[in-house]
Order: sequence, then C-alpha cells, then structure tokens
Amino acid sequence: MFEGNIFGKLDQKLQHAVADAGYKTPTPIQEEAIPVLLKGRDLIGCAQTGTGKTAAFMLPILNHLVKVRRPRRTGHPRALVLSPTRELAAQTAENVKKYSKHAGLPFACVFGGVSQYGQVKEIKKGAETLIACPGRLIDLMTQGIIFLDQVECFVLDEADRMLDMGFLPDIKRIISKLPKVRQSLFFSATMSPQIRKLAAELVTDPVEITIAPEAPTVEKINQRVMMVEKNDKDSLLIHLLENHPEWTKVIVFAKMRHGADRVNKKLFRAKIPSAAIHSDKTQNQRTRALEGFRRGDVRVLVATDIASRGIDVPDVSCVINMELPLETESYVHRIGRTARAGESGAAISFVTSSERNQLKADERFIKKTIPVDRDHPYHSSAADRKNGKEGEGLAPAPWVHPANRNRSNRKRNGRKSFLGRRQPDFGQKRD
Repeated sequence: MFEGNIFGKLDQKLQHAVADAGYKTPTPIQEEAIPVLLKGRDLIGCAQTGTGKTAAFMLPILNHLVKVRRPRRTGHPRALVLSPTRELAAQTAENVKKYSKHAGLPFACVFGGVSQYGQVKEIKKGAETLIACPGRLIDLMTQGIIFLDQVECFVLDEADRMLDMGFLPDIKRIISKLPKVRQSLFFSATMSPQIRKLAAELVTDPVEITIAPEAPTVEKINQRVMMVEKNDKDSLLIHLLENHPEWTKVIVFAKMRHGADRVNKKLFRAKIPSAAIHSDKTQNQRTRALEGFRRGDVRVLVATDIASRGIDVPDVSCVINMELPLETESYVHRIGRTARAGESGAAISFVTSSERNQLKADERFIKKTIPVDRDHPYHSSAADRKNGKEGEGLAPAPWVHPANRNRSNRKRNGRKSFLGRRQPDFGQKRD
C-alpha cells in the first residue's frame, strides 16, 4: 500500500487507517521519527504542533500495541500522552481515533473543566491509550481510577507550554509513578536549558530530531482580528457574509468537525450556499464540495485543519478563522489559502479573551501585530481589554509602521472600515 514509504513499515490495519485519512507522503518529522520509534528508541523532538508530530509519535505507539498484545487491565493504560491543554488533548484523541479505527485499540481522553463521568466510562472500557492533561490525570490517580504501573510508552507533548503553565511539579509527580523501563518521547517547540534539564530526567540514550518551522509568507494578506464573545461568533460570521457580497469565495476554518458542521447548518439556515469538509466526510463528499467551491456554486467552504494545506483554489476572497488554531504554523497555512499565485487577500480571526495567548503567539511568529477591527456590531470590549490591545498587550513592534499603530483605535467617523464595500489595497506594503 505504501511501498517505499515509511508508512509501509506499519501494521496493515494502521496502513489502512493512514490511507483513509488521506496521508500519502510523510512529513519530515514523520520520515525521521517513525523508523526510530519503531525500533523502541527514546526520542527528543524539537518540533511545532502542525508539522505532523502527532502521527509521528502515535503511529509507532499504536503499532507497538497492535504487535505486542497483552491482557487488558481496566485503569492500567499501556500508553500515556500528556498534553498541556484540553484542546490539544482532544485534538490528539481525534487523531488516535482516526489511526486506530481498524485496530480495535480502545482509548480515553481526560481533562478538567468538565464532568469526569464520561471520561471514567471510557477508561473502564479498557482504554489502552490515555491522552491526558496533568490536573485531571492526577485527580483520577488520587481516586484510584488510573494507575500508571503498566505504561510502556510515554509522551510528554509541548513541554515548553507545560512549563509556562506551571505544570512542572505535576509532571514530576506523574513521571515518578511510571515504570523505570519504558519508551519515552519528549517534544517541545523550543529547547531552553530548563527544557533540556527536564528532558534529561525523562529519556534514556535518546535520538534527537529538530524540525525547523516553515517561514511565514503573509505579506500580501490583509489580516484583521475581531474581538467577540464565543456565543456571538456565528452571528458575526453571517453578518459579514451578508454585508460583503463581493466575497464570492470564502473559506471558514473551525477547530473541530462538529464545529464545522454546526457552522455549515447555520449558514444553510441563513440561505448562504456552503459546504463542510473534514475527516468525517467521505472522499466523494470532499471532492464534490471542492468542485462546487471552485465552480462558485458553493460560496463558503467550512473546513477543519485537514483542509488547510490541501485546498488550492484560485480567487479565494477571504479566510475567516472561527477560532485560532492551536499551532502557529496552522494559522499561516490557513490564511495562506487566500492570496494565492501572487494575488492579494484578506484574513479575519474571531478572538475571545481565552484565545489571547494564542493570538500573541501568532503575532510573534509572523512578526506582525495584527490590527483589531472594532467596526462591527458584535465587538466585545471585555475581550479587547483582556487581550491587551487597548493597553498592556503585545507592544507595538519594530515591524509596525508608527503611522499605523493607532489605526485600529480610530472611531468610526464616516470612514470606510477594513470591511467596507470598497476593497482595500491588499498589495500595499508596510514598512
């Protein structure tokens, strides 16, 4: 199925799942990491989320679980992936579901902020893989629901974010409960001395892999942020689409599949021609949606990140992010669906107060402060203040021209906003 390809080294059940997911050519980190991990080696990986990292570590782990069968013990997972946020944990779990669907490997995902009832139910089904956030994991360990004595493969994902969020004591407590003999994988986007010290405590004779992030090329994309409450995002989207008929091709990105379907239904009710494309759709459904979008029969394509790299449609007027993605590279890939082939384009991100840290990370990555557009009926002053755009947030950086720094603060005095009917000069370069 994948002759001459590192995916061909996996169990046939996993190969079928990889093919179903539409994977054909491995990313650089998959190319380097999978052969190493299939040999059982420990690994230190310096790579951003969005480089194919999840498949790079999960496919070899699932391959091990398929090849080396053991009696299932409720509450005793064989593989543990530790994630810093529930969003990343849920995203990793979605991938595990996708990769293991033919292998019959049960898994569970545990994180705080919600009832533990459903999570415990999945654990009691005999989950062999556990994706967890530190706080909820320790809660369930304290309750005697989860035990780590049978863990054979351990992944510490996004270690730098773990330390930034103050999880170091929890991480050390969790590591102390793991078996001494295990395969350990350590991933971080940066490698500070503190990160290296933690890695040294976790891995044994590791292979080190560093994948440099792709450089952003966003000069011709006119980017804007709209501060909005979470419950107003759908209404803001419909408002923009109804007031901008000149946007004939729009891609709307949602973080999760159910979110994409929800947005698609809202657009249908508003009589805006749209289609959704994500991993739950069959290949035929995806093909029909893309063809309709290219022809112009579908005005709005609602997609998850599965489509951010694969959509190559000319003349996309605007990209709208319903939520910011978890990784900076995905942000660049998303907005890069517009301004193709030397053309210009626009990108709008709906941002709540809880997404402020991710916004700052995106701004640092692209070396550009993204202006806030307040000229819409759903502007959230609370989110704006919390994000620091009116005060303490990301300081105006050297790459922002002084004349433009306060542009987003101007009051609406009969001017045309960024979203006015007259299209802005997207090609104008800023100093």
